[in-house]
Amino acid sequence: MLRRDGFPGQRLRVLPVPLAAEARARPVTQRLLVTDAGYFPRAAAHGRIRAAGAAEAIVIVCTHGGGWVVQDGRRLPVGPGDAVVLPPDRAHSYLADEEDPWTIWWLHATGSDVAELVAQIRGAEDDPVVHLHDVFTAVTLIEQVVTLLEADETTGTLLRAAGAGWHLLAVLAADRLRRERHTADRIHVVQEYLRDNLASALPVSELARLAELSTSHFSALFKASTGYSVVDYLKRLRSARARELLVTTDLPVTEIAAQVGYPDAFYFSRQFRAINGSSPTQFRAASRQHVP
Repeated sequence: MLRRDGFPGQRLRVLPVPLAAEARARPVTQRLLVTDAGYFPRAAAHGRIRAAGAAEAIVIVCTHGGGWVVQDGRRLPVGPGDAVVLPPDRAHSYLADEEDPWTIWWLHATGSDVAELVAQIRGAEDDPVVHLHDVFTAVTLIEQVVTLLEADETTGTLLRAAGAGWHLLAVLAADRLRRERHTADRIHVVQEYLRDNLASALPVSELARLAELSTSHFSALFKASTGYSVVDYLKRLRSARARELLVTTDLPVTEIAAQVGYPDAFYFSRQFRAINGSSPTQFRAASRQHVP
């Protein structure tokens, strides 16, 4: 028989229905409201079967042990470092492993921002399980929500819990964009290389070799991970460094251009204007009026 709660050492908070309805009608919490949150250690026999789904989106972060989630005919394992993300109003079930039941932190969230965040987390594959790169941050944010709701249920507390909930969903969405751990690590190596070698003229094919990927695969994964092509990403890194040098030094524009990888100062100025909306000289003059 599945158990909903009642696990030794658990923490659990559920907003009263009238209070949740009031909060959903107020600014900010109408966009995201955490209605339930908790911590279940070694939750033996824990599980739910919801033929019509839940009214809220559900996030479950597993820290120890394991379990399963079932949705759309797929039965997927959940282990330490995994998060389960379930959209509202869709049938699902989940259960702890019989031999090694999971320890989980979890919350339910509703509001106008939730559907878009959940869709971003689940990705094009509509996958309910996310492999986390930073379990500590996800757990800390849910624990923050639980601690807040344990204190009281004032408007201020609900706002703070909403902020932590939004942060959690954004962290999970970022993890989805980074894709698998090994691929993310390879892309990260290239990002670090570019940051440390702004003046480098390595072609994309050489950067792909650094990541131990084919050029086409590397280019596609890099854009999926960062949101930019390799060329555009490097342009923006160079522009950021150039802005710093323009504000903090008296170096001439030609020397700054060379330091960030542009031997042609005129071409540098064109690239700088395309990103920043002003020439390097104009940017320097305007920025120094605001820098103390």
